[in-house]
Formats: sequence, C-alpha cells, structure tokens
Amino acid sequence: MAASGPQQYPSPQQYPTELLDTTMDQLRTLITVHEEGTALAAARRLGREQSSVQKQLDTMNRTFAALCGEELVLKQGRGRDALFTATGEALVELARRTLGAWSAGVHGARRRLGRTLSVGTTRYTLGFLLDAVEYVSEDFDREGVDLKITHVRTADLFTKLRSQELDLVCGSVVVTEGEEAAQLAPYEVMEWRRSGLSLLTNLPPERLPGGSFPAGELPRLPLVVSTGGLIDRFLTAWYGSDYRQKLTVAAEIEAAHYGFELLRSGVVSGAMLVTRGLGEAASDGHLPEAGGLRTLEVTGDVGPRTEVLVGVFTRRGERDSYGPEHPLNRLWEVLSWESERWWLRP
Repeated sequence: MAASGPQQYPSPQQYPTELLDTTMDQLRTLITVHEEGTALAAARRLGREQSSVQKQLDTMNRTFAALCGEELVLKQGRGRDALFTATGEALVELARRTLGAWSAGVHGARRRLGRTLSVGTTRYTLGFLLDAVEYVSEDFDREGVDLKITHVRTADLFTKLRSQELDLVCGSVVVTEGEEAAQLAPYEVMEWRRSGLSLLTNLPPERLPGGSFPAGELPRLPLVVSTGGLIDRFLTAWYGSDYRQKLTVAAEIEAAHYGFELLRSGVVSGAMLVTRGLGEAASDGHLPEAGGLRTLEVTGDVGPRTEVLVGVFTRRGERDSYGPEHPLNRLWEVLSWESERWWLRP
C-alpha cells in the first residue's frame, strides 16, 4: 500500500463555475430551511422576505441539479415542510462543515492576532475575574479587542478549552492523587487555592455536634448531593461510581441554590456537601441564600486524596506562542497580580 501524502486539491481553475457561484449566504439559507422546515419559517428567522429565500433555493436547485443530477429541495405543497433529497441532505451537512470550518479559521486568526479573547468563569469566580478585567478593559476597548465573558459550568471547563471555544477559564476542578499530573498536563494552571469539602446542615447541634465531620462517617448522614460537577467527582473518587448505593441520599440537586432552599425550608432534614470555599462563605455571612445553615468541615478521606483546585486555566503552550502584549498574556498577568492581593472564595 502506497504511503498517503498531503491531501491534493484541484487548482482554482478546475472548480466548476456553477459551484464557485454558490455563496456562503446561500449555504446558510439551505441550512436554515433544513432546520426550520419551510422557506417561510426560514425567512422569518433570517429577517428576510420569503421570496428572497425561495429565490436562493431555486438557484441552488438549478445549480446542483446540473452538477449532481438531482435537486436539493422539493416543494411539498402549501403548509408542508420541504422535502430534502439525498443529495440535499448530504450537502446540508457539507454546508455546516464548510461554514463551521471558515468560522473557526477566522476566529483562530483573530485569536492569534489578539483581536478577540474568549474567557469563561464559573459563578463563584466571576467577581474575581471582573476585578482583573477592570485593569485591561479600557486598553482592550481602545485597541479594538473583542473580550467575551461566558458563564461555564464546572463540568464543561476543560471541554470548552479543548474545543477552543474559550481561551481562558477561571474556575474549579477536582484533582485526585495519582491522576492529577495526567489530568492537568494539557493545561497551564495558575493555582489559587486547594481545599476539601464542607457540610451545610439544618440538623440541630445535639444530632450533629461540633465543627467538623469525618469523611468516613458520611454514610450515616442524610445527604443532599449534586448530580454532577465537583461533588459528584469527589464521591466517585471516594466511594466509586455506585456511591448512591453506599450513602443515604435524601435529595439530588443540579444547582447549589436549590439545595440551600431545600434545607432552609425544612422539607429535607440533613446535610449538603459543598466545596470548603462555599462553606466558609456561608459561615462568614457572605452567602445570604444559605443563611441559617450551620457549617461543618469534612475531615480526612475515604479513598485517594482528593481536592478542589481553584484557579485559572488555559491551553498549555499557547501563551508562549504569543508576545507579552497579546491580550491573553496581559489578562493572565493581571490575574496573577490579583491572586496575590485576594484570598479567593470559590
């Protein structure tokens, strides 16, 4: 078998003229009609007249009937969705990839040239990020840097970095002894703090006394636990993926605030596992939604040592590929200054 070399493309002169006359706007229209079902619905979504959308469909039908031997979209009668032929279905997917590749290429060029910077933050690190952004926002505005700040769920933090949807993220991850080096290898990390877990509880002191609670005794408490995110990863590391069969789960939640409301209402009597930073914030009165709940520190481990690592993350090697004046490096530097001034509460 011959070794495969770089993919060969025809020279520009070899592309059919009809294909070259197809515009990206026409491809977008084709995709929108496929998603909306009719030319009328697509026109509403695109803010156009139906006749404009239908004209583009007719043009593409003629073009690809000549090129491929089959139209892309067939009319089905008034009020019925358009019928896409096999060729039409194939070219809709090709259109999505084409526009996606161009969009990614343009974004990559803008990112490399410092024209755009996409930053993600979890809810409890937003304030810290905004303090840093104040230092650079005026310069970024003057230089035309498009700074985008996006809320990111903890579970999606690394996924959005890997996909290059985000360039920098402030947030928390769970690291486990023996796995941390491999887990963090693809990323450059500015570590702010490490911590364990706390319990927020509405149980009276006579039933749950003191200011701490051993991790090994968690199975004897009625617990409120998150269905995903940091707490799920902690419990999986300690008890395995079937931890629900080993613990007494009084309620499962998707957001911490729902758990706070459950406990404060008294509908559920028990304790809610949270990161230590949240526990400290609640204890100090900085988390009004958890008011009235007591905080206990979870001590020890029941499996491999597991911690919450709070910090700033970006793709490893990317900052080194840019100069010091690139927006990513400038924001990183300011975040570094800020980390020395503040004790972060995640």
